[in-house]
Amino acid sequence: MRSILHPGNVAAERVQVLPAAVKQVELTLAPGHSLLATLADALAPYGASSAVLSLAGGAFFPFAYVMPATSKTPDHAVYYSESFDAVGSVRLEFSAVTYGQRDGQPWLHCHATWIDAEGSRRCGHVLPDAAIITAPLRASVCILDGAEFHVRPDAETNFSLFKPEASARRLGDPSAQDALVVRLSPNIDVCTALEDICREHGITNATIQGGVGSLVGAAFDDGRSVEPFVTEVLIRAGRVRAAPHGAQRAEVDVAMVDFTGQRSAGRLLRGANPVLVTFELVLVPV
Repeated sequence: MRSILHPGNVAAERVQVLPAAVKQVELTLAPGHSLLATLADALAPYGASSAVLSLAGGAFFPFAYVMPATSKTPDHAVYYSESFDAVGSVRLEFSAVTYGQRDGQPWLHCHATWIDAEGSRRCGHVLPDAAIITAPLRASVCILDGAEFHVRPDAETNFSLFKPEASARRLGDPSAQDALVVRLSPNIDVCTALEDICREHGITNATIQGGVGSLVGAAFDDGRSVEPFVTEVLIRAGRVRAAPHGAQRAEVDVAMVDFTGQRSAGRLLRGANPVLVTFELVLVPV
């Protein structure tokens, strides 16, 4: 399996898992403000400090984003590009979002696919305070209860990253479901890690909610591969299901872009897709 060497010492904890509850809601995000401000306002009535989401439909302008890139200095193993500004309105296809806190204020991590003003399909990392909603978006939200995502310095990668932390905050919603909040570190295979988590927690079947991260290239289960090693990835759909002989099997469908600008999509091949920098998601047993 491919791997990446980051500048810092390898952290002992490779897989972070915290128990939580989730309240699932469907929202419409109205136009007029940035993605960050709109989500913060939409989640405030629920008392939500953290959530994972998928967004679909709608449009943005202005719209700024960055792409995966190689690093120009030894301070990081990989990096991101300069900011790009869309020349016209973009139509959102799909995005995965991690919503949490940075320095006590709302922040989010969003990877998306969209159609630009010239009709070309794009994929990248959306800058949440520089993307203004111009047509309503559909949001499927898992509000976290008992755990939160906070941006913290990460010595291994030398980035500041969302990491799950236990929270004393309790929303007390009787409709909330049990869940596991997950963050995967570099060089951990996504599929086998999720299978291991489910097995260790006695979970037979689970859906994957959210799903924002990066991989060291990619290998798909149909034989295709992505050789450029710096990528940005979003999970379009995913689950862990019961397999024969009592095992679990993760089925993770992703969209991604690499540092050459090539877009790819498909189902990840088990045991062949190590995390590049980080991966954030929530497992909800079903």
